[in-house]
Amino acid sequence: MLAAFTFNTTENLPIGLLDVISADLEVSLPAVGYLVTAYGLTVALVSLPIAHATRSMPRRHVLTVLLAALVLSSLVSALGAGYWLLLAARLVTALAQALFWAVMGPVAVGLFPPEVKGRVIGVLSVAGSLALVLGVPVGTWLGRQSTWQVPLAVLAGLGLVSLVTIAALLPTSRPGEGHAAHGSAPDRRRFGIVLVTTALSVTGAFTGYTYIVTFLDDVSGFSDTSAGALLMVSGIAGVLGVTAAGPLLDRFPRGTLVVPVATQAAGLLGLYVVGTGQAAAIACLALLGGSLGPVFMATQNQMLRVAPGRTEIALAANSGAYNAGIAAGALLGGMILSASDVRATFLVGGLLTLAALAALLTEGLGRAVSDSHGQIRGGPDKVVAARLPVRKQRDAR
Repeated sequence: MLAAFTFNTTENLPIGLLDVISADLEVSLPAVGYLVTAYGLTVALVSLPIAHATRSMPRRHVLTVLLAALVLSSLVSALGAGYWLLLAARLVTALAQALFWAVMGPVAVGLFPPEVKGRVIGVLSVAGSLALVLGVPVGTWLGRQSTWQVPLAVLAGLGLVSLVTIAALLPTSRPGEGHAAHGSAPDRRRFGIVLVTTALSVTGAFTGYTYIVTFLDDVSGFSDTSAGALLMVSGIAGVLGVTAAGPLLDRFPRGTLVVPVATQAAGLLGLYVVGTGQAAAIACLALLGGSLGPVFMATQNQMLRVAPGRTEIALAANSGAYNAGIAAGALLGGMILSASDVRATFLVGGLLTLAALAALLTEGLGRAVSDSHGQIRGGPDKVVAARLPVRKQRDAR
């Protein structure tokens, strides 16, 4: 949980310090936004290859190396003063995060009974969401009170605590063992739909959210000193969202994905429509923040269910799609910001999120049509038989 908190804080910290880093390094705001883009693009490109390359390594050893990379790259970021050095250090962190969620999910779920895997993912997601309610706001405040390098040094310390703990206490397990190593209900079509949903919804979210501080300053009229407190509102909503959704993941796996995607669309489009009012902006910011964590949590949980092969490969694919969305969103938002204004980034982000919602609804429609065809052709008995694993069908025959 501490490692998840540290990784997510490191990834999103530049969002709260865009103007500070921009002024100190003498680069434009979009250039600092591209620190988020490069991070997400790296994770998107290397998630699957690195997961495949390390598929036979003991999980404790893999996590130890990943956390060592996090600590060293954070220290380099804190000690360096140049834009390109900061970018290089963040790329190293991105390489580590590319594998972290793919490995950590199955490892944690494998330590508990299969029927509570959703709750385990929920607990990990609470830790990740705390990065938005504690990590980024506190890091933003600390960076504005001192220098932007100070919160990076603190993150290196937190990563070191995680490194020592996991290296000393986590059991050494062989990949491919345990109930969490493979999907509980493999389905290639649903796997593809979840990937599309992840990519579209995250692209939509970060098209606007990357520039949320600029929006709150320029459109809503908040002061510069309010940035940390406003991001904390978003983070608190995120923690509440994953806390509420976590216990429901095992009972309503699809519903716990549809609802947060719809909520995200409402938050983004709400900021575009009524974001000029401060009270309305805070309400919409809470909707947006309350949806980001549950979307990631629910897609991770779905991957553990519908993975057509090893779950760590499926989770790596989902992590790649998620971070491709971050990269595309930050890049698209920067382009829109240069060509138009910051309000337009939230309009485009909301429309992309609606496309993700449409993909999910298509999944439900396709499943209903498939079931009805099966009932017409052979009745409910054949529908049930079609859903049985191949081995069980052979046993039945």
